[in-house]
Amino acid sequence: MVGLRFLGGVGEVGGNKILLEDGDTRVWLDFGKSFTCGADYYTGYLAPRGITGLKDYFEFDLLPKVEGLYAEEMLGETELKYGEPKFDGIIISHAHGDHVGHLGFVDPKIPVYTGAGTKLFMEASEETSQNRLGEHAYHTFRTGARISIGAIDVCPIHVDHSIPGAYGFVIYTSEGAIIYTGDMRTHGPKADMTEEFIEAAAEVKPRAMITEGTRVAPDDHRQNLSEQQVAAGIARVCGDPHHKKRLIIYTHGPRDMDRLRNFYAAATGCDRKIVVAPKTAHLLTKLIHDEHLDLPDPIKDDGIAVYYRRKKSGSYDESDYFRWERPFLDKMITPAELKREPGAYMVNIDFTGLTELIDLRPERGTPFIYSMSEHFSEDEAEGTVLKNWISHFGLEHVQLHASGHISRGELAEAIERIRPKKVFPVHTEHPEMFKRMHDNAVPPVKGKGYAL
Repeated sequence: MVGLRFLGGVGEVGGNKILLEDGDTRVWLDFGKSFTCGADYYTGYLAPRGITGLKDYFEFDLLPKVEGLYAEEMLGETELKYGEPKFDGIIISHAHGDHVGHLGFVDPKIPVYTGAGTKLFMEASEETSQNRLGEHAYHTFRTGARISIGAIDVCPIHVDHSIPGAYGFVIYTSEGAIIYTGDMRTHGPKADMTEEFIEAAAEVKPRAMITEGTRVAPDDHRQNLSEQQVAAGIARVCGDPHHKKRLIIYTHGPRDMDRLRNFYAAATGCDRKIVVAPKTAHLLTKLIHDEHLDLPDPIKDDGIAVYYRRKKSGSYDESDYFRWERPFLDKMITPAELKREPGAYMVNIDFTGLTELIDLRPERGTPFIYSMSEHFSEDEAEGTVLKNWISHFGLEHVQLHASGHISRGELAEAIERIRPKKVFPVHTEHPEMFKRMHDNAVPPVKGKGYAL
């Protein structure tokens, strides 16, 4: 018997944890942390204690209490006893935290299957943060692979998303094919990859389709821009004669390499250097080794500078910085240099770096290109704070963003083409709306099992 059980990503965006069982074979599809995980009990510096393993998470049912899943050291202070692994693998669709963020709790004896590019992102994340995904037996793949895990075969097919190395899957079980979309879009620069996935999914006449539905909502306020339109908008800001002698400030998702590539191209096109954070420079040094990605080398490329915030000594001493930050010190640029010739640079400042504006003192009217999801509003603290900073310094707010997720209309069209017998919506706050998109849509109940 083939069954599905949804233990995360149910009625929420992210946090996908989907258990697929075929006879004795048991495989997880993603093991992520949702964006609202623990929000009712934790906020800011109030967070689950790392030293107690899973204890704080189990207290509030933030992770499923499942035998044979977790690492022994994570269970030490819990009532759940450690046992040998009862699962055959975890398949990761891409490197965003809402799909991989809870992997660090998993027993290292359970194999992890992930795209080659995703593995690079995961390595960079562990090297530059306190995020620990744990030691696992990793098996990497690319499109065209066929992975046999017990009774099932898994065929990964690339999809376009706001991070390279994202995959959807055609999964062959003893009772027919299952489609798992991961996260995808059809309006990005590599929409042809998503098209390949949809075509392959339709060809197998699937018994079931597990699909993301991030933008399935009664009212989707997101700008429906393509990545090409975003690139054109950035170029317009750069080419505006009013900004010729002004600094251009931008922010975007730290792992969105399509967006970084667009800012880099725009900066080069208007004779500016692009200024990135050390963490971005480090990530690039990993990704340039992937032959499928066309990204600049932050060390060799003269068009890239690296912005270092002052630490410890306050004098940019090498010892102030982590080892992974030091390879780029020769590319360092400081607020004094940016103030001296602002028209020669385009600088990345993220939310936590807004205090750097106090040192930069940008001219009023300086563009601030906010190239992330336009989710913030007046009733969200972070959005309000950002707006206050922009207003205080008299910056020109420019919203330019292409969503990493397929729109409701585009998804309805994809489902119609694939024609699955059942649709299980995940990664959405409005699973009930899928009943308008498919006659046999099944909004899953968390923890409940479903036969194929």
